[in-house]
Amino acid sequence: MAVVEKTSSFKSLTALSDAEGKNNSSLNGRQYRDLDLFFTKRSKDKDVNTLSNVQAVKRSVRNLVLTNFYEKPFHPEIGSGVRELLFENATPLTSLAINQAITDVIKNYEPRASLNFVDVNAQLDNNAYDITVNFSVINGPPESVDLALTMEIVR
Repeated sequence: MAVVEKTSSFKSLTALSDAEGKNNSSLNGRQYRDLDLFFTKRSKDKDVNTLSNVQAVKRSVRNLVLTNFYEKPFHPEIGSGVRELLFENATPLTSLAINQAITDVIKNYEPRASLNFVDVNAQLDNNAYDITVNFSVINGPPESVDLALTMEIVR
């Protein structure tokens, strides 16, 4: 999902300084970048917009939470299965299962995020769950990032 430039060990020191020179972040020597999946165009060159650092990791976490198993070609193991759990009876055990599924998928498949907590609240009248994922970006700003989702059953 992430596009991260890697340099091999036999490259010269000037290549490393050039790579650091292109990074506009003062916090680390690596910048996380992903494509904007809404495919919005940049005005200056009409190319697809990119997301960087916190926004890229936040979008990746959101995509992992919303992905089902067998949905990703050649990687059937990647997914959270949260959409399957929406059709279970709304009990505290279902909220706990959603919480555990989200925790597992982020810890296993998003190495750029350090998960702080996941909060799942059931809205019984609306057949929905309010989900808050709190994480911090590794090698990023020290503040934590909140991702709020509302998942509901659409019939």
